[in-house]
Amino acid sequence: MVSMQDSPPLAAPAAAPRRRRWLTVLVWLLVAPFAVWAATRVFGLESGFPTVQLIAFTPYVAVISLVPLAIALLTKRIWPAVAATVVVVAFAACILPRWISDSDAGVREGPTLRVMSVNMLIGQADPGRIVSLVRSGAVDLLTLQEYTEEARTALRTAGLDQLLPNAVSYPRPGVTGSAVYSRFPLTDRGYRRFISDFGQAQAGVRVPGAAELHVESVHSCAPSDGTRDACWVADLAAQPAATPSGPVNLLIGDFNATLDHDAMRGVLAKGYHDAADVAGAGLDTSWPYDERWYIPGVTIDHVLTDKRVGVRKVVIHRIAGTDHKAVFAELVLPKAGG
Repeated sequence: MVSMQDSPPLAAPAAAPRRRRWLTVLVWLLVAPFAVWAATRVFGLESGFPTVQLIAFTPYVAVISLVPLAIALLTKRIWPAVAATVVVVAFAACILPRWISDSDAGVREGPTLRVMSVNMLIGQADPGRIVSLVRSGAVDLLTLQEYTEEARTALRTAGLDQLLPNAVSYPRPGVTGSAVYSRFPLTDRGYRRFISDFGQAQAGVRVPGAAELHVESVHSCAPSDGTRDACWVADLAAQPAATPSGPVNLLIGDFNATLDHDAMRGVLAKGYHDAADVAGAGLDTSWPYDERWYIPGVTIDHVLTDKRVGVRKVVIHRIAGTDHKAVFAELVLPKAGG
């Protein structure tokens, strides 16, 4: 008779290392997609459909990346935890600065300029609401995209011409119309037309006491599917560079790009900063907020300014009839001769 002491060992202890190995593999599989996303964002590797579209949602992915880090820590998987920490830090370095205001951004002396931008969704945005925001915000300069002849008539009827009597307007059917309205005198600098057929109204603005100012109502091609990625890249690349020793440049409108897109960062590299980023409002989303509730909001409408321009605040407003929110910014311009 075999005693209990002579019995063969149970199989359970041998299975335990296998379970630990499988758990380690599973944790690595959780970390890996976030690591790939972070590398794509940091090194600007997005290209083509659907990565260009997906990279716009990086702020959401950055928050979710905390989950694999927590799992790695709770399961005591050291190397996956180290990798997950690197991923979280990379995301934080990309995202958090937009949430932190540059304390001295608006502490500059010079004339104040209040600007607002609205994509009118083929002219359908509520003209009364736009005029109300212009009046309540004491807006000096308004840029409009997807500006149609019908929109021009509706805005005039709503009283926009009384508040902002000067205009450089290029109404067009569909999505390519563009306009700049101003309280101050304007010079028509033409309509910048891209190979995509999108275009931008260009204006010189004479603000009393301020340096010479050039403004464009920005609207680049939207990367809505795989056939439009090339025109999106081309339109952003064609945005004009700032002129640090010349006129102050403002690019205001619907860029169809977020600060997580390498093509958008290429525009900033031409001598601009993003007003919302400077003001700590860079995570406030501007599109969409209509019936497409299933798409998380992203920040594709921007006020880009010459780095000589101070930023006091940036606020977004809802407007019925369009899927974009209006973007308002209070800027401080350099003095004439400064």
